[in-house]
Amino acid sequence: IDNPAPAQAPPAAPPVRRRRAHSAQAERIIGVSPEIEHVRQLIDKVAPCEARVLITGKNGTGKELVARWLHAKSVRAAAPFVEVNCAAIPSELIESELFGHERGAFTSAVKQRKGKFEQADGGTLFMDEIGDMSLAAQAKVLRALQESRISRVGSDRDIEVNVRVVAATNKNLREEIQKGNFREDLYHRLAVIVVRVPPLREHAGDIPALVEHFIRTIASEYGSAPKPIDADALAELQRMPWSGNIRELRNVIERLIILSGDRITARDVKEYC
Repeated sequence: IDNPAPAQAPPAAPPVRRRRAHSAQAERIIGVSPEIEHVRQLIDKVAPCEARVLITGKNGTGKELVARWLHAKSVRAAAPFVEVNCAAIPSELIESELFGHERGAFTSAVKQRKGKFEQADGGTLFMDEIGDMSLAAQAKVLRALQESRISRVGSDRDIEVNVRVVAATNKNLREEIQKGNFREDLYHRLAVIVVRVPPLREHAGDIPALVEHFIRTIASEYGSAPKPIDADALAELQRMPWSGNIRELRNVIERLIILSGDRITARDVKEYC
């Protein structure tokens, strides 16, 4: 039996941000500029084939989103899309992370573990920030790409894998090759197709559409109505340099939603950005 409602409702709690569960489905690529249309066209042409793709671009430009669309539009779409951030894993652990290990292979290996290549079997392995990978790990990845087989750490048995590798980097890998930091043979294995994702400053005309998208998305996460934004506020946003690209723009819009009044004004942009 439901309890009767209290005579006076308690004060409303502050809005709580509702994080959406991670979805394997790629979000839309927002924008109608020629630069973004070129990226879309490349995705449409390249996704159905099995060619390896190297995605280049500055931090925050949306390289992961491009990788997800390459998978979603491929014949592997129903199979796993597995990500690994090569910059976030210590060099001594990258081999185990990518290829897995057998029980007892090292001190903390208390059970057998499949690596990212095996987890992505039949699907796509997205290797983000591959320019930060050690030379030793690069050699192992090169072998896996050449032979379509891997060996877990602590095992002498090869395992065949059927994986499409899509890599991404914010570095100039040709410069890294000249410095001796990246293997040229691995570069040519990865860069069958190169997709460059432009920085936001090169397609600033897409900022109004991106702002509208982020306002709706963030308002939904907070459980509130989307907040209107003035035209002169959008003009101010389009004049900003955006060194952090689309990721920075999203953070700024969230800040403006929290700190502005009933609507987002140009004064808000100047004060809080």
